[in-house]
Order: sequence, then C-alpha cells, then structure tokens
Amino acid sequence: MKKITIDPITRLEGHGKIEIFLNEAGNCEKAYLQIPELRGFEQFSIGRAAEEMPRITTMICGVCPTAHHMAATKALDDLFKVEPTSAAKKIRELMYSAFQAEDHLLHFFFLGGPDFIVGPQAPARERNILGVIAKVGIDTGSKVIEVRKRLRNVLRIIGGKPVMPSAGLPGGVSKGINEEEKQTIIEAGEYAVEFCQFALEFFDDIVLKNKDYVELITGDTYQHRTYYMGLVDKNNKVNFYDGLIRVVDPNGKEFAKFKGQDYLDHIEERVEPWTYVKFSYLKQLGWKGFVDGEQSGVFRVAPLARLNAADGMATPLAQQAYEKMYSVLGGKPVHSTLAYHWARLVEALYASERLLELARDPEITSKDIINLPTETPREGVGVVEAPRGTLIHHYKTDDEGILTDVNLIVATQNNSAAINMSIERAAKSLIKDGEVPNGILNMIEMAFRAYDPCHACATHSLPGRMALDVNVYDTKRKLIKRLQKNSCTTSTSGDGVGEAVSNT
Repeated sequence: MKKITIDPITRLEGHGKIEIFLNEAGNCEKAYLQIPELRGFEQFSIGRAAEEMPRITTMICGVCPTAHHMAATKALDDLFKVEPTSAAKKIRELMYSAFQAEDHLLHFFFLGGPDFIVGPQAPARERNILGVIAKVGIDTGSKVIEVRKRLRNVLRIIGGKPVMPSAGLPGGVSKGINEEEKQTIIEAGEYAVEFCQFALEFFDDIVLKNKDYVELITGDTYQHRTYYMGLVDKNNKVNFYDGLIRVVDPNGKEFAKFKGQDYLDHIEERVEPWTYVKFSYLKQLGWKGFVDGEQSGVFRVAPLARLNAADGMATPLAQQAYEKMYSVLGGKPVHSTLAYHWARLVEALYASERLLELARDPEITSKDIINLPTETPREGVGVVEAPRGTLIHHYKTDDEGILTDVNLIVATQNNSAAINMSIERAAKSLIKDGEVPNGILNMIEMAFRAYDPCHACATHSLPGRMALDVNVYDTKRKLIKRLQKNSCTTSTSGDGVGEAVSNT
C-alpha cells in the first residue's frame, strides 16, 4: 500500500501532518490528520492559584489568547460565585468582539482566502498573503492591515496589550474605559463595520460569481451531515460571550440546550493512539466512529456551526448577510465545510456591529467595574465562543483556591473528528488512479483549513508513549548526547545540527 505524507500542513496555528494511504488501484483507502505536538496546560496548571489562569492560559498560543483569557475569567466568576458588574460585562464583551472580528479577518485574508483569491491549484509560492495582495491590489491589502491595526488597538486599550491580555478578574475587569478611549474605540468599530461590508462584497465578486468555486462549495467533496453546536442568547441568536449552549441535529432541529456548567452531561471525549488531539462527541448518541449522520455523535463548532445552531444574528447588517448566505446555499442547515469561510465573514460583521453598539453605550465608561468575591472557591466553569468554536474551561480547587483539577475542552478539539472526516472525504473524492499533483494535495488541505484549526490549543491527549528525541550539541555543533524516551545514550558521531533523527 502506497503512503502519501503532507508534512507539514500549512496555513494553520500549530503543527500537523496528513497521512494518506492508497490501495492497489491508486485510490485513497484511508487518511489521517496527525498532530505530533503535546501541550500540557491541563497538568502543569495544577497546584497554581486559580486566579492565575486568565494569565497562564493566554500562553497556550498567540492566536487564541483572548479566547482563553475570557473563558478563564468567566470560570473564575463561577468558581468564586461572584457576578460581574454590568459595566464590566460590557467591557469584556466589547474587547471580545474586537478580538473575534480581527481573528476572523486574519484567517480569511491570510490563511483561508488564498485558496479562493489566488486559486486552489495555483503554485504554492503564490498561495499566501503576498499572492492575495498581488490579486486584489495594494489598496485592499492596506485596508486589511489598517482594520487589524485598529482592532488590535482596542485590545490594547482594554487588555493592556494586543495579545495575551491581563484585564479579566473574578467579578469584573482591572481597568475601565475613559471618554478619549471610548471615541477611539467607536472609530475603530465604524471602520471595522465598513470593512466587513466590503469583505462580504469582495467574497461575492471573487467567489460567488465564480461558477467553479460555487460548485466546489456546494458539491459532495466537502459535505458532511453532522450535529452543530454554539452559544445563543435568549432569542436563540448568535452570541460569542454568553448564553446557553445549543445543539441542532443534521436537519436543523434543536437536539439539546444547556448551561455551560452542565457540559459533562452532554459532551464526552475520547483518544486515539495516533494523535495528541482528543475527540469530542455527543454523550447521548455515543461514539460511532468517524462517520456522520443522525445516529453519529460527531458534532461541529465554529462559524458555520454557530449560524446553523442559531436562529439568526443579533445585529441588523449581519442578519441581512446571514439571510443572504442561507438563501444562496439553499436553506438551513448548510453542511458544506467550505461555507465556513462565508460564515466567518458574516460573524466578523456581527462582531464589528456589536463592538460599535457596546462602545456607544453610556455605561461603557462607568467606574463600577468590579464586584469583589467573598465565597470560598470550589468549582467553576467558563464558556465562550472562540473564533474556532465552543471553548470550555473547568476548574476545581481546594479551600485556598489552589487548582486540583483542570479540564480544557478547546474549540478545535470539538471539531477534530469532523476535520479528520473532511480530510478523508476530500482525499477519497480527489485522488484517482494514483495521480496526486500538488494542487490536489492543497485541495485536501482545504478540508481542514476551512475550520481554522488551532492545534497548539487542542493537543491535550497523551497516548501510550511519547515519541521524543532530544539532541545535545557542544559549542562546535557536534552531537554529543541523545536522549530518547526514558533512556540516555552518548554518541561521538554525527555531523551536527543538520543530522536527521527519526522519532521512536
């Protein structure tokens, strides 16, 4: 049996490779997405003070820090049984809206967009942001940079810095917003709303008016009938910061609706020996394997899933964009993986509109920004919608607030089963008779790229053994010692850093 390896896979956060196995006829028999990295945040957080978690978990990765910061902060609210002030909630959601809009635009133009703007089978050297700018022009490229700059400035104003913020405290936030900052944020929101409308028009011109792209989106290669999960407000509208977790079945019918604190009654996790990523599934349906359909427990999260799980958007322009997407794609729910890109732009517009609403709220400059906790901590759960989907932080502590147990169910982990299914489906559909040109390999990568996965965040599983080599070199770059798993061997051979060492 022939094996094809895509290593490393590209335009994602974290590391990974795809292994494709061909049968004797040259067609795909099986495909796997393997994540070879392990991040042990759940374990090394134990023994730390719980209030450190909003700072510690921002270090999981540089793309998702605000999501982890917010989930950790909300988990502390629940842990210490303290309700944040009204102004603090609005400040948190304002910052989070800026983060969502900026992150979605980053993915579309830098990571996912090249596949459509430049072309899925364009030369690899052109499928990047430079290739995008070459296609769309310097003016559009400048607008992308400007909107990200302005939104990141909002994160700096509230969070202290544009990445790895430090604003969240149990019961509130560490800093308020003054009138001058408020005006800056309003201007950023206005610019972001205008840009997101432009981005949707851009998507319409580049993608929807291209017959080949529309057939790719609506065709069978990237389709999966799954369950969908997302946070919704009291009106079942999409909400990134707060609400109930809603699940709908492949036909769009509500399957479950529950508080974040009850997630263990609905979500189960499993491991496989060939990857460090856990696989989430719906507990009531059970694990049936990497299959879709109404009897499968596999569910999806992130932009398209949130729109499928909700009854609409809570802001007017985003609602119009939401209605147009479902009208063009034939109604709800939409099962096309590539439609995640369109849904991402709809959400970016919603986040920008919501940012602007909150920035204009008179209470946003209130000085009443924290309620001090008084309860003895025991257990707390915090849930937000990360750009990549539903994110859950669950902490348990002793009476002194020292962590005794930490569980992080990360958005990409919730999508991990579906991502593997999408890759295999694309490989089986696209590879014929052993012909696998570079463009086809990229189209297989498109199956995971639409989810915008963050594998640095999602790798928590430790299978039976950890394949680990550590090489030690002297000052002349000569290999002097090699550590393999739990043993240590000394070597005086080798040509230095360039030597290839295989995993064991």
